[in-house]
Parts: sequence; structure tokens; C-alpha cells
Amino acid sequence: MSTTTTTTTTNAAPLLRVHELRKHYVSPKRWLRPARPPIQAVDGVSFSVARGETLALVGESGCGKTTTAKSVLRLVEPSAGSVQLGGEELVGLSPSQMRQRRRDLQIIFQDPYASLNPRLTAGEIVAEPLRNFGGADAAAREERVRWLFSRVGLRPEAAKKYPHEFSGGQRQRLGIARALALQPKLIVCDEPVSALDVSVQAQVVNLLMDLQAEFGIAYLFVAHDLAVVRHISHRVAVMYLGHIVEIADRDTLFSAPRHPYTEILLSAVPVPNPRTPAKRMLLQGDPPSPANPPSGCRFHTRCPMAQAVCKEQQPVLTPREAEGHLVACHFR
Repeated sequence: MSTTTTTTTTNAAPLLRVHELRKHYVSPKRWLRPARPPIQAVDGVSFSVARGETLALVGESGCGKTTTAKSVLRLVEPSAGSVQLGGEELVGLSPSQMRQRRRDLQIIFQDPYASLNPRLTAGEIVAEPLRNFGGADAAAREERVRWLFSRVGLRPEAAKKYPHEFSGGQRQRLGIARALALQPKLIVCDEPVSALDVSVQAQVVNLLMDLQAEFGIAYLFVAHDLAVVRHISHRVAVMYLGHIVEIADRDTLFSAPRHPYTEILLSAVPVPNPRTPAKRMLLQGDPPSPANPPSGCRFHTRCPMAQAVCKEQQPVLTPREAEGHLVACHFR
């Protein structure tokens, strides 16, 4: 996949603004058992997404990417913080109020095999959001479903089939069509291609980019695959143990990373040219437990540059030379 996207910057108000978002899981109290510390899955995350932009969230498994994305949608209730869509606060809305906002917020799930109801036909699955939110009769819904099928590269006649009759890539296209049905402003993509073959990944990613160019949709894109992230994203946020440690536009982050953790992540990306020597940097040890995170910088227990101040003071995201480049490190 070639890197063909261009960085978009705008001075307009962002579509999505997340500030100091937290999600702590508190263990239930047990009789005659000591209380356990809460699991700090997400702890003070802040970022924004502009209209028509793709912000990628990357990091190790367990760093809080998916929890952050689901907290934005309130599929997981945040413990604290602010989530604003188009300037309107979402945290604190009642279920009925939040339901009306879901027209503008949709999600594409990671597993195309588990995210589709096996009892419904493909057409019924894609039409379900249209039925739930009304505003169209049966004929209009059918016409809309046919258009959505053709737009995501499926034959309209396939609407009568059931999910088990589709391949993994086709099922994910169904998930994209369902997310697109209500013309949302923001789609959360929770590792939408990780369960697919490489050739199918490229097709789905290119489809997402085409839809973004056509409809101006913003994506919050959660992923492990840095090659996919480099292809689709405009900006990238790197997470470690519930914190964002670096945010930059795609080209800046991949060419000149500043945080030691980002450097180590990028060094793991395979180099396609065998004549180019790869500079591999290895992470030492396992990630600390989010129930008992280290003091100061959470990365200091594995950081090759750690010093005494890293154990005592938590670094904050501060601007660097490039516009929009933020790094949470005492020395970089």
C-alpha cells in the first residue's frame, strides 16, 4: 500500500474534542477480601479530530486504545472527562438523549464474524439503523440499502444472503455499509482490518479512504498495524499504559519521532528493502499493570533514557518544533 493521503490542517473548531478522559474499572467489593485498586485503563487522555480527518490511535495491546474509542461512543461509560461532538457535551447525557446523537456516531467493529446478527439477512442488517431511527418507509429503506451495497462494492442481490454466506472481507464491507447508513459525522474504526488477509485489508482501507473523500467523514482509527496507519491516517496518537505520549501528523511522526516509546514502536516495522539495514530497538520487560502503574512517567521502567526525574514527575504533552507535534517526555 502506498502512502497517498495528505495531511489536512484546519483552524476551524474540531468535530470531536476529548479532554482529560478517564476510565477506571473498580473491582466489586468481596466479603472478607481486601479491596483491589482500580484498573486505570484510560487516565487523562486528550485529543481532537477535525471534520474529514483520520486520527489513528496506536500502541501495545492493553494500552487503552479500544477503551478510549468506546468511551468516546459511550459504549463504555467514562469515569471522568469531557467528550464533545460538534461543541455539544456527550458525557452526562441521558440514554434517550444519547440515542439521538448516535446518528452522528457509528462504529466498525474488529471482528466481522461476530459483529453481524446471524439471524438477519445482509439487507436487514444494513437497514436496521434506518428502521431504528425512522424517517423512511420500506421502499425508501430498500432503495437506500441497494445504494449502500453498491457503494461498498457488494452486489445489491446479495442483500438476501445471510452473514455466513459471505467472506471475511465481504462481512466487513457489510459492517461499513451499516455504519454509513445514517450518514454519520464520525466513525470509530476499531481495528477494522486486523482479522482480514493482507490483500483484503488493502481493499477495505482504500474503500474507507474513498468514502471519507466522498462524504467528509472523520475517523477515529484504532490499529496495531503501523503500515495501515501510515496509509490511512492524517495524524497519529501514540498511547502507552492509558496515556497519550506523542501526537503528530503522520509524516512527522514516521520520519522524526521524538518519544522513546514511539521510536521503539516504529523500529519494529519491517523494512521492505533487504539492502537497507534495519535498526531494531527492543523493549525490555513487560508492561506494568494498569492497576498499579509506575509513579512519574509510566514508561520509565522500560525506557532506555530514564533518569531520576522520570520516576518522580509525570511529563505532560508539550509542543515541539513542528506544528501540532506534542510529546510527553522530559528529555525529548
